[in-house]
Amino acid sequence: MEIKRTLVLFSLALVLSSVIAEGPHTCPAILEAKCDGGSSDGWEGEFFPGIPKIKYEGPTSKNPLSYKWYNAEEEILGKKMKDWLRFSVAFWHTFRGTGADPFGAPTKSWPWEDGTNSVAMAKRRSKIMLFQLETNANLDEVVALAKELQEGTKIKPLWGTAQLFLHPRYMHGAATSSEVGVYAYAAAQVKKAIEVTHYLGGENYVFWGGREGYQSLLNTDMQRELDHLARFLQAAVDYKKKIGFNGTLLIEPKPQEPTKHQYDWDAATAFAFLQKYGLIGEFKLNIECNHATLSGHSCHHELETARINGLLGNIDANTGDPQIGWDTDQFLTDIGEATLVMLSVVRNGGLAPGGFNFDAKLRRESTDVEDMFIAHISGMDTLARGLRNVKKLTEDGSLAELVRKRYQSFDTQIGSLIEAGKADFETLEKKAMEWDEPSVPSGKQELAEMIFQSAL
Repeated sequence: MEIKRTLVLFSLALVLSSVIAEGPHTCPAILEAKCDGGSSDGWEGEFFPGIPKIKYEGPTSKNPLSYKWYNAEEEILGKKMKDWLRFSVAFWHTFRGTGADPFGAPTKSWPWEDGTNSVAMAKRRSKIMLFQLETNANLDEVVALAKELQEGTKIKPLWGTAQLFLHPRYMHGAATSSEVGVYAYAAAQVKKAIEVTHYLGGENYVFWGGREGYQSLLNTDMQRELDHLARFLQAAVDYKKKIGFNGTLLIEPKPQEPTKHQYDWDAATAFAFLQKYGLIGEFKLNIECNHATLSGHSCHHELETARINGLLGNIDANTGDPQIGWDTDQFLTDIGEATLVMLSVVRNGGLAPGGFNFDAKLRRESTDVEDMFIAHISGMDTLARGLRNVKKLTEDGSLAELVRKRYQSFDTQIGSLIEAGKADFETLEKKAMEWDEPSVPSGKQELAEMIFQSAL
């Protein structure tokens, strides 16, 4: 029996400029086009006729198809923007999103699509360097084309992953399924996805466990499922090393949806899981901003939790709607939130070999091909503006100084002993008796917020 697989690949920041770049004006990627002599998979024309190469034009530009804040070669805080902001495009949302929702039919039908998931159609999509396929034979055929298309370009996957939640076989989970056959099937699928990611030069591999959780504890052996998940991840580590794949393995936390409770609820939960099973050092986290808000946190909180524990590896750059309680996957356009995101990234020294994946989709009502570009340009500019704001805050220094002063009582002899773990309770009791009632100064939150807002 041939095992079916699904692989989703992302391409690095440079793919956006590649996809957006104006090519030879041959003919559009539509079914009626005859650029290839009638062959459905040999087409060599443009996917985006009429879309020019997107250039930086500065903040005063009114051209929607231009960057206002993202200037790839400009140096900010010791690095070029393109190195701080390693952007990637999400295949399934950007090129496979249909606009369907639980209450309505699809609203989008891109001109290059023929309505099938055939190998020929996958090859057509792979010319944008992004694809999704089933069955090993079909996958290998399209991967070979992708490798050929990579030659002479700087395009490669930011990360790869396996789709372990859509098919009915995964209704009880993949690595946490109650059925050993499903567990083995998932392992075979991940094995193949890691191989292909490695073959195409991918720099990371992501595990998103959409079904790795439960709907009810009454019929769930949580301990056994968590143990199985840990064994699965350890097997991935072992296989990665066996084939010489040096990319980073990433776990993407999410609290729920589609399960009622997902085992990697948030960054802190994922950290505890990795600690318990001895996987620290083998995995980092891919933090998605919309998942952060679903877990009751801000994106900044999740990024800082990951960062201070040495786990910040990648960011899914999106946001949710505060009036809607599910994963809406909208493009991040809030300048304040983007500035907080970039504060964490700069404190982390960047994300490489990770980056920013636009795990975001057009709204159901946005149906023009042009909308794809406008959305990504806006998302890129928003994060670029956030980076510029962090530069302002860094150079001004007022916010950092406010925080330093707040904790300056620990910059003393006794404070140093406490932070070094050398102050016992007897010593501290003597100090408390000596000092009497301590004075507690203002936290200056409003001033901190004023300083932050002044940079926006």
